[in-house]
Amino acid sequence: MRSLPARSFSQTFVALAGLALVSAQPVRAADDDAPKGPAVTVLKAAKSCFSDIVEATGSIIAREETSVRPERPGLKVTEVLAEAGETTTAGQVMARLALPEGGTLQVTAPVAGVIASSSAQIGNLASAKGEALFTIVARSEYDLVALVATSDIRKLAINQPATVRIAGAGDLDGKVRRIGPTVEPNIQQGMVYIGISSQKRLLLNASGRALIKTGQSCNVAVPLTSVQYSSAGTVVQVIRRNRVETKRVETGLMSGGNIEVRDGLNEGDIVVARAGALLREGDPVRPVMASEAAK
Repeated sequence: MRSLPARSFSQTFVALAGLALVSAQPVRAADDDAPKGPAVTVLKAAKSCFSDIVEATGSIIAREETSVRPERPGLKVTEVLAEAGETTTAGQVMARLALPEGGTLQVTAPVAGVIASSSAQIGNLASAKGEALFTIVARSEYDLVALVATSDIRKLAINQPATVRIAGAGDLDGKVRRIGPTVEPNIQQGMVYIGISSQKRLLLNASGRALIKTGQSCNVAVPLTSVQYSSAGTVVQVIRRNRVETKRVETGLMSGGNIEVRDGLNEGDIVVARAGALLREGDPVRPVMASEAAK
């Protein structure tokens, strides 16, 4: 066998070594891109709409009360046909009274509505100047007369929709009917009247709370747990190329455990679901989507 010249052998060795080096490069690159570090639950930032809600608390009053009495004095109640809490129609017979000279007088409802109170009892006297036999909440219309913080008054406008929550009556639809022109100086709160129409009998002077929708904003949203507050500002941690990046954001409205991000994030950004001090800028992580983590 003929041996290779020294120069030829040396050239062959260098060529083979170079080929091995080139072959090894993609393997190291793949290793660099592979997820490292701790597993972190993430989610995609998505758009959502938030309602701007102003809260007001107060009590229920009748918007208009109508008193029902006979027009003549000296009459005696002989029959009661309606009770407090019932709904009445205009012209409905509510009671019958005996006339001094004989005969019967019918007392009818002048308006439709809910009977708020009744003093009518068989045998009692009734007259035009005495106590009203019945009091009717005209047209079943109530107001929640409520106080609202001065800082929120400027957001209010007539006809804004509201949800009124009253103990024992559940949630009722309402709307802003009137906004008071002054502020109580001692408590720095203003008055707002929330109109309610309800066929239910609402207890007058009962306390209630109104959630008034004053506007709506649609932007990128993330969970409240994704947001960190510090001396450096408000930040959200996102994942790019399996590493942590910290982004300053401007937040807005909150609802249902989520918060609006008005600036600093884009729809589709991969966000750390529960941000914390253990994650720092540039840390390698293994992102796990929240939907997969919940399985």
